Amino acid sequence: MGSEYYETLEINRNATDADIKKAFRGLALKFHPSRNREKGSSETFLQLGEAYDVLSDPRKKATYDKFGEEGLKGGIPPEFGCSGAWSSKYAYHGNPGKTFKEFFGGDNPFADFFTNDEPLQFGGLRSVVLKTQDSHIERDMHLSLDDLYHGCTKKIKISRRVMNEDGCTSSIKDKILTIDVRPGWKEGMRIIFAKEGDQGPNSIPADIVFIVRQKSHLLFVRQHNDLIYKAQITLEMALTGFSVDVETLDSRLITIPINDIVHPSYNKVVSGEGMPRSQDPSQRGNLIITFEIQFPEKLSAERKHLIRQALTLKD
Repeated sequence: MGSEYYETLEINRNATDADIKKAFRGLALKFHPSRNREKGSSETFLQLGEAYDVLSDPRKKATYDKFGEEGLKGGIPPEFGCSGAWSSKYAYHGNPGKTFKEFFGGDNPFADFFTNDEPLQFGGLRSVVLKTQDSHIERDMHLSLDDLYHGCTKKIKISRRVMNEDGCTSSIKDKILTIDVRPGWKEGMRIIFAKEGDQGPNSIPADIVFIVRQKSHLLFVRQHNDLIYKAQITLEMALTGFSVDVETLDSRLITIPINDIVHPSYNKVVSGEGMPRSQDPSQRGNLIITFEIQFPEKLSAERKHLIRQALTLKD
């Protein structure tokens, strides 16, 4: 190696296993060829890999501490091996990239870099290409008010480009995406399928985003968790009282008595007959009944007199 392992990792000989790991983590990230293109960084990265390979292994470290690099690589008499030392000749495999990968495991901070599986070739580094994720793909998902009231399951077929096993060629394949629509979902709700877009050798597949779009309904207009229902009534009904029959989205017929005098801004609120709340479908918004009063186009003189008389009478 030509240098002292402890000096390479910038630690002293009393360093603990945790100290060794901490030192290697920081220096390996600093001198990794994909991050550091300065002259000599590749050789330093190689030295770091070998130093960690020795000092992180208790048997190799014990041999190195007692017999030095010469004893570690040249071998020691077998009788010394009983004390836990490494008795056979040590030779580093020469692939610091492998050491780096084994150290970081699934938490490899370079997981978003595209590299082939060949060992690092120092003096002629393989290219390292930073993977970037394709822009997300948005698609509208049109749902009826009944779908959003009851909830439903939607299956959507997509066609996407998938990389073949050789890692170079690709083919078009279909896939079914399943969306479980919960009661109470609202317009604009976004459902994200991570990395389900086209695959490519040097890119991260795009996310596919479905956006809820609510279809119009013949009877109801949705306002947050409330349902608005417009009833058409005559002037007579507005003045004398009446009942409104409403068929709900779950096919019930409810009758709402109106005993007040109905004016143009009058609304009747029926609690708990609106849309389910998505966080707790057992809780519902309100049904709000608005009224459109139909006035007569003309009245005879006699009827005008009767209406005037009725409105001026005192109880």
